[in-house]
Amino acid sequence: MTTGICTGRVAVVTGAGRGLGRAHALALAAEGAKVVVNDLGVGLDGTGGAPGPARQVVDEIRARGGEAVGHGGDVATPEGAASLIATALQTFGRLDTLVNNAGFLRDRMLVNLDEDDWDAVMRVHLKGHFLPLKHACAHWRAEAEAGRTPEARVINTSSGAGLLGSVGQGNYAAAKAGIVALTLVAAAETSRYGVQVNAIAPAARTRMTEQTFADAMAAPEGGFDAMAPENVSPLVVWLGSAASAGVTGRVFEAEGGRITVMEGWRPGPSADKGARWTPAEAGEATLKLLAEAEVPQPVYGAR
Repeated sequence: MTTGICTGRVAVVTGAGRGLGRAHALALAAEGAKVVVNDLGVGLDGTGGAPGPARQVVDEIRARGGEAVGHGGDVATPEGAASLIATALQTFGRLDTLVNNAGFLRDRMLVNLDEDDWDAVMRVHLKGHFLPLKHACAHWRAEAEAGRTPEARVINTSSGAGLLGSVGQGNYAAAKAGIVALTLVAAAETSRYGVQVNAIAPAARTRMTEQTFADAMAAPEGGFDAMAPENVSPLVVWLGSAASAGVTGRVFEAEGGRITVMEGWRPGPSADKGARWTPAEAGEATLKLLAEAEVPQPVYGAR
């Protein structure tokens, strides 16, 4: 059942040709948003590229009576990110919501991880969030300074790997952790311009997860498919709408029918000598503090 919660809004979704991005684009359009569908059409490891996936999603939205336009630029480049925002403004005359979702995997254990694989994953995830965010917020700042303060929304895509770590995914986990920090900074810096910035850590069946979680993520023969990417999209739609007023700088885990507000680093047990510690004193105090502290959540894939 749709409610039209995004009627009149214009949304940009990166990596929207497949998986979670496709589900978000379709859900936003179903709720009345006009959508810019960005996708390079690359393979799981980021190689190759074709316009087909983005075009197919645009066609799906239009077939359902919605409005959409495709964008095939690389959002991890200044030119691609700028043209993404320009496409929304030139096609639909405004921009209200940015969903940063694009990414790919190059998983290796740390000692086998090549520098190129590190750089490529950091580039698409972290830089691919930063540049669209930068250009969108520059537009919204200009609008606010012109007396047209927007109800702007940004939804970034982190991961449980970025919150807890994940064995074999040092590059991906580091990038996704960086996205959380970027979200917090952006939320603090842009609130004066009418911008709200949040992040999600989704768990769903996509090309990026189907091999890692093949058994757990098999689609059921009947009943509720808890791992369908469409389960994550309602939260994204709400966060991307004006109805989420006042919600910013937050991280949400979304999986199946569950939504969790994730609570990050905050001070735990502490000791203050009031003077410089010796190494032995520092060690003794630290062991006492650790005994009082909560046990960390395990890293995904750790034994």
